[in-house]
Amino acid sequence: MPKMGESITEGTIINWLISEGDSFEEGDIILEVATDKVDNEVPAPAAGTLVKTMFQAKDVVPVGEVMAILEVSEEVKSSNKKDVVKSDNEEPQKNKKEVKRPKPVQAVSSSTSFSTSNSNTFFSPLIIKIAKEHHISFEELARIPATGNEGRLRKSDVFQYIDEGRPYKFAQPVAEKDPTAYRIPQLNFDKGKGKVIEMDRMRQMIADHMVYSKHTSPHVTAYVEADMTNMVNWRNANKVAFQEKYGERLTFTPLFVEAVAKAVKDFPNINASVDGNNIIVKEDINIGMATALPSGNLIVPVVKNADTKNLKEIASNVNELAGKARENKLAGDDIKGSTFTISNVGTFGSVMGTPIINQPEVAILALGIIKKRPEVITTEKGDEIAIRSMMYLSLSFDHRVVDGFLGGSFVRRVADYFEQFDTNREI
Repeated sequence: MPKMGESITEGTIINWLISEGDSFEEGDIILEVATDKVDNEVPAPAAGTLVKTMFQAKDVVPVGEVMAILEVSEEVKSSNKKDVVKSDNEEPQKNKKEVKRPKPVQAVSSSTSFSTSNSNTFFSPLIIKIAKEHHISFEELARIPATGNEGRLRKSDVFQYIDEGRPYKFAQPVAEKDPTAYRIPQLNFDKGKGKVIEMDRMRQMIADHMVYSKHTSPHVTAYVEADMTNMVNWRNANKVAFQEKYGERLTFTPLFVEAVAKAVKDFPNINASVDGNNIIVKEDINIGMATALPSGNLIVPVVKNADTKNLKEIASNVNELAGKARENKLAGDDIKGSTFTISNVGTFGSVMGTPIINQPEVAILALGIIKKRPEVITTEKGDEIAIRSMMYLSLSFDHRVVDGFLGGSFVRRVADYFEQFDTNREI
């Protein structure tokens, strides 16, 4: 029984995922263990065979106690290396059930279809790690023929699939037939001619982070419209005086950060992250600002404890971080600790956006362009048409822990703070 925390002295076996006599590969999940804090998956330390289990499901086992006897595969025994990658061409000989690997499907035309029996949607952390590195979605993983115990996908299955050129990558369901059947389009498509640009390290990291976020969080986006006229008029009337008094430029970003921080205080559950079956509601309100770098890449500097700062302090932070970003001088601490992120897509003229959540956060707010247009407003004289400065706000949130009520209420509250901006406010 592994140690799963400083104060953890025992664990309860939830379920054995491998039966006696079954073989497994390094990294495959052998069993699931529950503690008083969280459930855990116990991976295989090396490839081999499960010889004997010493405890059954629901048994409580002290940390350090032997739970099972494993026989290491011959390949691991013969290796002097600490970390062993098991060959796809070799199988343990003892107590090994013969498994026939399905023949690869040749995608020769767009009319070709295939059906997979891999209905198990449980993937081990090792499989997910491999999938993340190769940008393979969960939907595509589910199409890969699996040869593991109870239909589980093995590392060798994924690597063989990749070596075969990922033939099911663009497969489409054939709804009128077997629901597990897919039609494979012609994969020999013309890539065309053009300049080949290799991704730099930051772009690769952004790509991995975005794919990981979409794999992790079921994204839902809520939209509201805000009348920004009061804020726009106040900012235009005071930006020169603000800079003369404080020596700081007054852009819209500090005003956005201030309002968002106030809304987060009103709805603290939006300022959270997910840890297994636990929701961690953060004490600090640190607002990340999605910022474009001169290279075209994206980075998220952070205004720490935004709810405790006045407008001058927020403006100073925003200007300093923006300056560092332009000069590629952001330090590690400048981009750490964000608990909620905003993305000002209006800077580039976008009306609205559907941003991807900045993991491990549970929501991100996109702010569209502020645009003048005629609107119907209610005055003392009744309904009138007036020229107003309007903006769309779009909140993408993690539907695992944020429902429509919380997401919609939060983004509406942000819009209310924008619309109810005090035009008599002193700088």
